[in-house]
Amino acid sequence: MSDDAYAPRPEHKFSFGLWTVGNPGRDPFGEPVRPRLTPVELVALLGEVGAWGVNLHDNDLVPIDATAAERDRIVRDFRQACADHGLVVPMVTTNLFTDPAFKDGAFTANDPAVRALSVQKAMGAMDLGAELGAKIFVMWGGREGTETDGCRRPDVAVRRFREALNFLCEYSIANGYGYRFALEAKPNEPRSDIYFATTGAYLGFIPTLDHPELVGVNPEVAHEHMAGLNMTHAVAQAWEAGKLFHIDLNDQVIGRYDQDFRFGAANPKAAFWLVKFLEDVGYAGPRHFDAHAYRTEGVEGVKDFARGCMRTYLILKEKAARWNADPDVRALLAGLAEATQAAPGVGAFSPDTAAALKGHRFDRAALGGRELAYERLDQLTTEILLGVR
Repeated sequence: MSDDAYAPRPEHKFSFGLWTVGNPGRDPFGEPVRPRLTPVELVALLGEVGAWGVNLHDNDLVPIDATAAERDRIVRDFRQACADHGLVVPMVTTNLFTDPAFKDGAFTANDPAVRALSVQKAMGAMDLGAELGAKIFVMWGGREGTETDGCRRPDVAVRRFREALNFLCEYSIANGYGYRFALEAKPNEPRSDIYFATTGAYLGFIPTLDHPELVGVNPEVAHEHMAGLNMTHAVAQAWEAGKLFHIDLNDQVIGRYDQDFRFGAANPKAAFWLVKFLEDVGYAGPRHFDAHAYRTEGVEGVKDFARGCMRTYLILKEKAARWNADPDVRALLAGLAEATQAAPGVGAFSPDTAAALKGHRFDRAALGGRELAYERLDQLTTEILLGVR
């Protein structure tokens, strides 16, 4: 085992998708710049860099038009490669956005045949994931949206999505798969607007399902940052609700198109607060990197990218522990928690507590005049991150 303090280990539960390290560097303006590696070759690459898990869309592994015999051979070879390189498959998902059949959405499409096809395809992906040992099924509605709202009423789209998800939950129960479904939000791209644009939108939707206990969320850094939102706040809300089933780590310049940069590449301070939160609350799920290498890179650069994602997480984990232990930080936090004047508690409502609160006289001037030293707290954070504390 490496004596590098920032070397990944299985207990860190770092995972990558086949589509991440397998990205050939194609973009809307340029052709691929890297060779397309097979799933077996990608598993070997991930084993080499020290990943714990490999995730996949159904068609990352099995071509959409593969015969049953081809599918079985591909899956057999892939399982053997995972065993050979010590990787597990914690999560699978289904691609309902690439094939032209889904150009107007999948679960929310106007054509009932497309909606039925999408559910059929999702069931097949669930079968595949169960065969590989996955227990998390992520659902990203890449085409579930619009360019013109004249195409359908958005409340109809919500009902269609609910119907499909209820069906798939029942399918998991009927087959004993034990899946936890993780819904992934994104504000736009590839559609002009995508339904359920934020993690909070999904958290509001989940209680309306037949089996809300089986359904949580998969927040992604880039998707929250595209909308100018705070990823740590979205994750905290999901965690507090008991719905943080999976997480996608990458990076993104606020407000840009979906960039999927290496974790911590654009906003290291935001990445720090996210890592600190996950470690402070004891998140025990996979730490999945849904990102890809710059288009300037070859295969060796892809390995550098993957190692960099994991290394940055572990560096920030160490910084979080240092922040928690820093005596000046601890003193500031302790002072912030102190009450500056006597006040009745709130707690659970009762007529007596309400009467006590209504009758209490607060010194508002004193409360307003209190200095909080957040400037110093933030500077201490910066100095810890920059390595001078």
